[in-house]
Parts: sequence; C-alpha cells; structure tokens
Amino acid sequence: MFRQANENLTPHLLDFILRVKKPCKANRVSAGPTMSGRFSCVVLTLLCVCLPCLAADRSVIGTSHGDRMLAEYFRAEAAKLRDQCLADVKTLDDWKTKRQVYRKQLFEMVGLDPLPEKTDLKPVVTGKVEHDEFTVEKIHYQSRPGLYVTGNLYIPKGLEKPAPTILYVCGHAVGTKNGIRYGNKAPYQHHGAWFAQHGYVCFIIDTVHRGEIEGIHHGTYRYKMWWWNSRGYTPAGTEAWNCIRALDYLQTRKEVDKDRIGVTGRSGGGAYSWWLAALDDRIKAAVPVAGITDLQNHVVDGCVEGHCDCMYIVNTYRWDYALVAALVAPRPLLISNSDKDSIFPLDGVIRLHEKVRNIYKLYNAEKNLGLHITEGPHKDTQELRIHAFVWFNRFLKGDNPLIDKPAVPFFQWTQLKVFDELPADSINSRIQESFTPKAPQPLVPQSADEWAKQRKVWMKALREKSFRGWPTQAQAGSLDTRQVFSVERHGIRFSAFDFTSQPHVRLRLYIAHRAGLDKADLIVLNILDEQGWTEWLAAMRVGFADELNDQTLPEPNENAFKRI
Repeated sequence: MFRQANENLTPHLLDFILRVKKPCKANRVSAGPTMSGRFSCVVLTLLCVCLPCLAADRSVIGTSHGDRMLAEYFRAEAAKLRDQCLADVKTLDDWKTKRQVYRKQLFEMVGLDPLPEKTDLKPVVTGKVEHDEFTVEKIHYQSRPGLYVTGNLYIPKGLEKPAPTILYVCGHAVGTKNGIRYGNKAPYQHHGAWFAQHGYVCFIIDTVHRGEIEGIHHGTYRYKMWWWNSRGYTPAGTEAWNCIRALDYLQTRKEVDKDRIGVTGRSGGGAYSWWLAALDDRIKAAVPVAGITDLQNHVVDGCVEGHCDCMYIVNTYRWDYALVAALVAPRPLLISNSDKDSIFPLDGVIRLHEKVRNIYKLYNAEKNLGLHITEGPHKDTQELRIHAFVWFNRFLKGDNPLIDKPAVPFFQWTQLKVFDELPADSINSRIQESFTPKAPQPLVPQSADEWAKQRKVWMKALREKSFRGWPTQAQAGSLDTRQVFSVERHGIRFSAFDFTSQPHVRLRLYIAHRAGLDKADLIVLNILDEQGWTEWLAAMRVGFADELNDQTLPEPNENAFKRI
C-alpha cells in the first residue's frame, strides 16, 4: 500500500478535469512543462503532497495540512487492510482453498516467483572446532551460483541416530572486529551451543547484510535505491531463499532428522523465521522472536522507521502481516516478544496473534499456537530464549525437561570464521541487481489485433498489481467540488478548485488560461514535485499574491512569471 498513495489520485483528477472543463477537440493531458505559442492552452496545476516518509508517524502529524491528510489516509488504509485480513475465512475448507493462493502471492512478493532453479549448493567444510559435547563445522554453500552463505553447523557428539535440527537465522548483530567480518553467526553462537548441548543439530547461517561477505539490506532505507520496489526486489526474498537452500543442505546430512526441523531467530532472524515457515512446510515448528507485528504498528505508529528493507515484502497484494503467520498453521508456532519492544510493539503482536488463533481453531490445533511475552526491550534476553527451548523440546522431542543450563558462548569469533580468503566469484555485494529477473523484452506487435491483445494483458497486470490500491468510483465517493476563487488579471483567468480525490484526500487544482478563451486546443496538466511547486508559487505570486496568501510563498521571481 505504501507506493500507491499518490498513484491513487490520478484517475479521479481526470474525472474532475472533464467535469470542470468541457473537452475540446484536441483534448490532451500532460505532466510536462506548460505550452505556449500557437495553442489556445489551459494549464492545470495540481497541489500535490510530498511523501516525506512511508509511515503516518505521530511525530509528523500536525506539522502541515499535507502531513495530516496523508496520516489520515494511511491510518484509514491500514485499518481497511486489518479489517479485511482473514475476515472472509469461515471454514477450514475456505482456508485451505485460499491458502495456496496466498502462498503463491507470498512467493511473488518476496521475489521468488517463478522459483529460481535449485543449482548445485557446492557445500564446503573449511574447518572444525571441537567442544567436549559437540563439534562445530565451518561451512559455506552457494544458494545460487556466486551467492555464498556462510554458517556454523553444531553437531552433538555421540549421536546414534538422526537428531532434531534447528535452523537458526541471525538478526542484525554486528559480527565485525577491527575491520574483519566474522558474520553475525559469531555473536549468536550461544544459541547453537545450547541446542547442541541438548541433543539438537543446529545450523546458524549469516545474513547477506552482516555475513562474512558484505552485501546490503538497506537499499531504500539508506541508499535511496527506490528501483528495488519497481524491480520487485526485497532482501527478504534473498534471505528466504538462503534459508530454503539451507534446508536443502540439511537434508543431505546423515545427522539430521528430516522430519524434525525447526526454525528460530530474533529481530531480523525473527522475520526470516516467518518467511521460511510460511513458504516451506519442511519446517515443523517455529519460534520467531521479535520479528513481526501488524500494519497499524508499522504504518500508523511509525515503527517502520526502525527497520530495514529485509523486514518487508513488496506488498503488491496489500496484506496485513497476520496472513504470513496464518500460513504456518497448523504447525507449532510460538510468537515470542518482549513488552517494551519499540519496533515490534506489544499491541500489534497481540492483535496479530488473535487473528491467527482463528485459523488454528479451524484446524482444532490451538495447542500448536503460543504467545510468549516477557518484560524487556528489543534484546536477546535469557527469558526469551528459555521458552523457545521449551517449545522445541515439546514439539520436536516430545519432552519437557527442566531448563537448567543457560545459553552461553564458548568460542572466540576467529574460531568460527569460515573463509580465510573471500571467493573472487562472489555476487553477494550486488545480488540486488540479479536476484529478481528483469521482465523479458516484449515483442513488437505486428498488427492492430496483436496490439489490442497485448494492451489488454498489460492493462490487466497494471490494475491488479502496480495500481491495486486504486479505489473504485464507488469507493472514491463524490468529488465534492468547491470553487475557491476565479479572478482575471494580467490577461489571465486564474481559478482554484478543491475536490476530494478519495476518502481522506482533499486536493486543490489551479487552472490558468488566457482571458476570454472559449475553446482550448490543448489542456496541460502539471503535477509538480517540491521544487516545481516552489518555482510555480514564486512565479504566480507576482500576479496573484492575494489569491495565494494561504500558501507559504518564496520571494517573487518576475522572470519565472513571464515563463508561465
């Protein structure tokens, strides 16, 4: 829903234009510069609102009319998606029918549709570290050719048969010292050690962003790579794929019980636990820790500002996040969080749990869904760990022993490092350029019929995906048009109209044309960015300062006015 706020305005604006001015025989609308010369021209300028941030953050509400309007728009949209989420699922048959559709949508929204080829993993064990109770293998594999994943495989000593196994996915811990990258597996090693001490195989894998080979999660968050969204790329997809391939690798190991694999991780690792458990049924139990909350928290309460791109799908189908959790049902799922977590607020976690519980009820599997809340901030606390251990013991071992041993680290980070020298063929640092394939070059239609068919397919795709957030005419409601003023000065007729583009979005349209013009040869629509708006106001202030006194105006620029 984020990218659709401004896109929603255009169709209703065109409807308004056609009502305000009778179409002329050369009716055209342009977002380019104004035209002059031989045309009898009507220039329409839309008072646009810039999007300073994606969320309707409480801190910006009240700073300007535009901020307040956008905040209300996002609040209403988030509430709409929350209310729609799972509301039409009444029976288990309903859910089973929709579940396949939702899972396919999720694969698409993380950039995994079509599913990439499962190429040779080329796993390599570069070394081992010994502990009295377990061995740690230092491993790398290629989830795609050149996309290296580094990890540590903790194996209990004395195994007599395949053991229950945990895939531990790391959050954004900094595993770098003195400029050397050890991966985030190093600061999270205490989790792997505990599982290995208690009879589990545990595979801890690095993320692209914090791994031994540096990639990025912060494309839009930090580097303004807004093309990621247009391309359909999110690092959530890269991490999900690396996890899917980790399961492929684990299934080749004789130490692993293929029917008893669980996933857990916290923060970013909590999010990747969600993606993997929702996408892959090989996960038999999941404990995402501090990794998910609902859209209201992200969009309305502004916790989006505390997250990077890997926490988000490209939300083409306008999901609230309870749908991700519901895809795990009826497998055992423990939603684990602390009560003072500012980026996964408690109220949203509870709302999400309530929605998901309804799906577990349909399976008669409420015992498989848990909500674990501890006191504390966004931190890897012992209290959060203990209940995860209990959950896996219950569902992967069928046991409930006393947890009498804490999770502690045993190794220096240097001991856990996989690479002595980084591979020359790595594509980790630029994976965003190739992970989501480009659309194929379309063929040029050879006839009017071919073009009509191609156009129909493209228009359908645009409506269902890029512009899915557009309201229908019925949803948009009345334009509620009001003329603010209409004056004639300097040989120019200058008018302003306020209208409602859609609920909660009230816009102003300025119209300028030659005085006495009865029939226009051309209509030009200028939709201005911030700089363009400032320049336009500076120019128009020279001749129409009184009419524009409700706008914040820069100093006059008479040369700019002449250009208008």
